[in-house]
Amino acid sequence: MNPGERVKILIIEDEPILAMELSDNLEEEGYDVVGTANNGRKALDLFKRQSVDLLLCDINIKGDWDGIQTIHHLTAERPVPVIYLTALTDRQTLERAKQTYPAAYVTKPYQLHSLRTTIELAIYNFTVRAVAISATPPIPASSGRDPLGREVILQINNYLFIKQNNQFVKVNLSDLLYLEADNIYTNLFTNGRKYVLRLTLSGVLERINQPDLVRIHRSYAVNINKVESFNEAEVRVGQQLISLSRTHKDEFWRHFLHR
Repeated sequence: MNPGERVKILIIEDEPILAMELSDNLEEEGYDVVGTANNGRKALDLFKRQSVDLLLCDINIKGDWDGIQTIHHLTAERPVPVIYLTALTDRQTLERAKQTYPAAYVTKPYQLHSLRTTIELAIYNFTVRAVAISATPPIPASSGRDPLGREVILQINNYLFIKQNNQFVKVNLSDLLYLEADNIYTNLFTNGRKYVLRLTLSGVLERINQPDLVRIHRSYAVNINKVESFNEAEVRVGQQLISLSRTHKDEFWRHFLHR
């Protein structure tokens, strides 16, 4: 998996050995640990400078903010899913933690396989909620699939989370070159990478909020920003020449000329 596709995690933990072990384990699992912080102010600084998809935070940490106060500061900057990883299980701490709406509260010592499942669910549920808030019809979170049993794609801002090999990977919508229909599947192409979804091309286009993806053929849609040249019959995207059908020609020209 390319580094840009991996889920980016910031670890907030003041025990150096545990932080290192957790970072190494998560990296081996395919995640990208963008940094570790042993106090809230360092975590906030890293959070402002890094792209972060998920926070793993201990509650009892060094500095003038504990983990819960730290999460308040970080999520005030921008919302991301939060998992507390802590030895504190008292009712008062739990009630305080609930005020930050965490995705999960995992007690130490953690089990790596359970933590991975928790991370996947946290990412999934957070993106589903974001879709619902943006008024796009949400996909039921209970199954992880749509009613036809096909793979789900999740979108938050300009990113997709696509499930590949049992893990959600992040894809920047601006990196998409074109989409190709393949029976009940759709192939998504970026530079040097292909993703396969068990959804029709129409189904993918309905689920992606990206007006720059323009259908030019019953089997193809292109990212208008990646078009290098075109004529009456073909569109060039990168090294790929794609047929421009008569049915979709007017739509393509309208979209292109009105930019």
